[in-house]
Amino acid sequence: MTQPYDVVIVGGGHNGLTAAAYLARAGRRVLLLERSESLGGATVSAEAFPGMGARLSRYSYLVSLLPQRIVDDLGLDIRLARRRYSSYTPLPGSDRGLLIDNGDPAATRASFERVGAAGDAGAWPDFYARTHRLAQALWPTVTEPLRRRRDIDALVGDTGLTHDFVDRPLGEVIEASFTDDLVRGLVLTDGLISTFASPHEADLRQNICFLYHVIGGGTGDWDVPIGGMGQVSGELERVARQAGATLRAGTTVTGIDDGRVTVQTADDITTIDCRDILWAAAPAVLDELMDASFDRVEGAQVKVNLLLSRLPRLREDVDPAAAFGGTFHINETYSQLESAHARATAGGIPDPMPAEIYCHSLTDPSILSAELRASGAQTLTVFTLQTPDRLLDGTTESVRDELQRRVLDSLSSVLAEPIDDVIMTGRDGAPCIETRTTRDLQASLAMPGGNIFHAPLAWPWASDDEPLDTPAQRWGVATPYDGVLLAGAGSRRGGGVSGLGGYAAAQALLHP
Repeated sequence: MTQPYDVVIVGGGHNGLTAAAYLARAGRRVLLLERSESLGGATVSAEAFPGMGARLSRYSYLVSLLPQRIVDDLGLDIRLARRRYSSYTPLPGSDRGLLIDNGDPAATRASFERVGAAGDAGAWPDFYARTHRLAQALWPTVTEPLRRRRDIDALVGDTGLTHDFVDRPLGEVIEASFTDDLVRGLVLTDGLISTFASPHEADLRQNICFLYHVIGGGTGDWDVPIGGMGQVSGELERVARQAGATLRAGTTVTGIDDGRVTVQTADDITTIDCRDILWAAAPAVLDELMDASFDRVEGAQVKVNLLLSRLPRLREDVDPAAAFGGTFHINETYSQLESAHARATAGGIPDPMPAEIYCHSLTDPSILSAELRASGAQTLTVFTLQTPDRLLDGTTESVRDELQRRVLDSLSSVLAEPIDDVIMTGRDGAPCIETRTTRDLQASLAMPGGNIFHAPLAWPWASDDEPLDTPAQRWGVATPYDGVLLAGAGSRRGGGVSGLGGYAAAQALLHP
């Protein structure tokens, strides 16, 4: 059986849904195919602890890189909440911590003084004023065809700024800007999200990761999706269906050949004819399907979801709602991040585990039932750094338990009480803890090596000698395969909850 379509999209995450919505609205006959039994990919909400009344953003959890243009073009009903507090970072081995309060610069400066980093208090706003200028210049370009590297200096208007963040290892810039170990580490974390690196890597992978984390929305702010991340993918699904796209879950693509897509469902195998194919899944999975060679891809994180009876007590006299109201950093000083990298490079699990924590329910209580809200319950999402997928090579289930224990122990080490004391017990009698390793992401979401970006991140522009002859090349979605374009996080400006992969692929088809 064959059925003609203009476009077949493989992958039903937020990028695939974005492409489907744009193309269907433009009058294209669109079929989207998703391997899982439901749509949304990593942008889903789920009741991780059955019967408890908490609907968590199970994988991805914050939004920074979704352009307002996509929201406006598609008419998405999405609400994002800005967090007053940027971060809280306990000073290991002490009863003090650094609280960055976006609403009170004087309080922030006093906090720098309390942790012994008064000398960096003035450098902090100066440093982020520079990244803000970078963001304002570069952010508008992500919804345009690729610029070339030679154009970036003029676009930014400050060659010293681009030299620091684009040409020099991030570690050099951090070390030249700050003197305190805790402050340096806090800055470095944005270069290490699912990116296994030292601050001085010659390939600048840490710089690329850092850039994406500071340019979102032209401000670098990371916002909480009201209702959970499933609201984002749910809205994209709604507008794609409304535009006329056909969306099918529970369908596995088993072959691609000359404008024909072979799919397998629980019932049969079908071949579908189409003009164009958009691949909104990981590039390495496409290479494997096409029997092509590819380099190993790996993420570098463990994600742990927790349901707590209340927020834990802190060693410092700081309101836990303020400390957990932004990003709560644990054991992420500059030297600790370097030690964790060295230990993981040698094949060991970092100890203490560097990680950062988000409390979605403080900003958005709607993800909790009325009963949980009344009881004071809260959610925590813990995301580790410097924990590459290679640590799980040849391991067993017990390694997940060890990783989980290291995460909990690392968190407890900076609290006034063990985190275990406030973890709720589920209906099944087990603690409300859900741990997802890189291998879990590979198995459940087909992300090779658990890489949340699908592939190593690339600069959001083309090199000076890169071919830009075709629409696919100009939009950063080209593949080595005729008739197949990238449309997922592995595209040139993919990664994060942005929709940019799907948007760029749709533009490449609509504007040849």
